Amino acid sequence: MSTGPAPRIRRAYTSPRRRQQAAETRAAVLVAASALFSEKGWAATGMRDVARAAGVSVETVYANFGSKADLLMAAMDVAVVGDASPVPLAGRAEFTALGTGGLADRASAAASLLEQVHARTAGIYLALREAAAADPGLAGRMREGEQRRRVSVEQGMVLVAARPVTPRERDGLWAIAGVDVYRLLTELSGWTPGEYQAWLAGVFVRLLGP
Repeated sequence: MSTGPAPRIRRAYTSPRRRQQAAETRAAVLVAASALFSEKGWAATGMRDVARAAGVSVETVYANFGSKADLLMAAMDVAVVGDASPVPLAGRAEFTALGTGGLADRASAAASLLEQVHARTAGIYLALREAAAADPGLAGRMREGEQRRRVSVEQGMVLVAARPVTPRERDGLWAIAGVDVYRLLTELSGWTPGEYQAWLAGVFVRLLGP
């Protein structure tokens, strides 16, 4: 019976430099996709367009995201928080700040945060709505995203109000704080970001105050 040396087991090895390059490539693709989906919409944005804008091959885009639908959803997720870090909005300093100061301060912080989120996501949201009209799978993912936003709004409003919010308060604020109202006021009515923030902060104070 042979007693020779045991065969070597090869272990996968990824250098920190390679991981950094992969993360940078993924971030570049997401930046390009966000810009193109926002500017051109769903149908007019192809994976090759994204690859060209990001300076990578189309195979690299597919290797990172699998499909155009997955790329769109990933672009939306990044746009919500503002970067590719895997930290959810509720775990970020700008969200926890909603519980700091008096009611007016908390309401102003919430309005400012929402304005920033909507400014980053409004165009991608339109692309998602366009895509969902023809893709039942994306339509379902869009509904799931809205339900997650509903939960996030409730979490934020609990911080602003410094008390539990009622289901009716939650649902009303979920609707008022949505991107559709933001677009109506800033894009169609011509409100400035500052005007939108001041109005939304006032709504929060009136609805959540004593």
